[in-house]
Amino acid sequence: MRAPDLLRFAAGALSGHRLRTLLSVAGVGVGVAAVVSLTALGEGARQYVVNEFTSLGSNLLIVMPGRVETTGSIPFGGVTHDLTLEDFQALVGRIYLIRSAAPLAVGSETLRHGDLGRTIPILGTTASYAEVRHLEMASGSFLPRRDPEEAGNEIVLGTKVARELFGGENPLGKLVRMGVWRFRVVGVAAPKGRSLLGFDMDDAAFVPVRTVMQAFDRRTLFRILLEVRSRGEMEQAKREVVRLLAERHHTQDVTVITQDAVLSAFSAILNALTLALAGIAAISLAVAGVGIMNVMLVSVSERRAEVGLLKALGATDGQVLAAFLAEASLLTGAGGLAGLGAGLAAVKILTAVYPAFPASPPAWAVGASLAVSVLVGLTFGLWPAYRATRLDPVNALMRR
Repeated sequence: MRAPDLLRFAAGALSGHRLRTLLSVAGVGVGVAAVVSLTALGEGARQYVVNEFTSLGSNLLIVMPGRVETTGSIPFGGVTHDLTLEDFQALVGRIYLIRSAAPLAVGSETLRHGDLGRTIPILGTTASYAEVRHLEMASGSFLPRRDPEEAGNEIVLGTKVARELFGGENPLGKLVRMGVWRFRVVGVAAPKGRSLLGFDMDDAAFVPVRTVMQAFDRRTLFRILLEVRSRGEMEQAKREVVRLLAERHHTQDVTVITQDAVLSAFSAILNALTLALAGIAAISLAVAGVGIMNVMLVSVSERRAEVGLLKALGATDGQVLAAFLAEASLLTGAGGLAGLGAGLAAVKILTAVYPAFPASPPAWAVGASLAVSVLVGLTFGLWPAYRATRLDPVNALMRR
């Protein structure tokens, strides 16, 4: 029996039971669509994290108070020690590998304009923060350059803060209040989204670092952000930062992390999550395979006379086996293609609704889902096909 004859035989058998065929195809399609869409979500989450780290700035070192051993993830716990403006100025003045640097002091307070108020994070920093974080401005300018020890009354608003406090009014040059403090708006930052440092940059405001330290009675910094001149100098810069601060503090009491180290940790976690999602979705393919086996067993039972006639005309056991396996493969192949189309359509709709989330199924998931769907058909169709080969042609024809 030639391959075209096998396909015609299988297609004819499937077209004779259209509802049953449609349900079997739908079962496989749901499984493949689940694999494609869920792996797209996992890959999208990984890519989103990569983009967020890229937005932190290139060649970034983050200096954190407290000595914590870490293998790449963001460290928590440990004994907290102080980072000061003097530490920041020493790093900038003595480590030549640093291209740009910005201190970060943090407080939370209600910012008011007229009768409107909004409680937001207030980030104290310097003009270099915009360079280190690659921060763009929607209007106006960022904080002016001055000695970090000097206070100032300038403020830069995130886009959400500006919209909530000023509506459609241009905020540039207007005054806002924070307790007894008054600030003049000099700029509105372009939309940035949530930072991996833990802040929604669109719902925050930036003021000179010394002003924040005075307003919130802070003597220490939350973080120091350092941009190294080149990627190849990252490790050397990290060692020099640790050495200099250990010299100043008389002990090694800070943690310096690189964006690559944190990114690799997050990528490993999200890759494992993607594989787990694919495994969960693949369970539905196994369920669909059980349904296909039931369909094929019923098909063998209903077509005993047909099988008997084929064998009486000289068809070998191998040809009968191939005919029923072709039928099962057609079912799962059609279901796989339908599920692939449905999964890709679902991903396209998701990215249209949430364009900031770069969901896309990895190539291995698309190929694996189609291959597994066909493999499911062959695996679960094998037993019914084998039973068909065991039929005695005489008995099968007598039962017609």
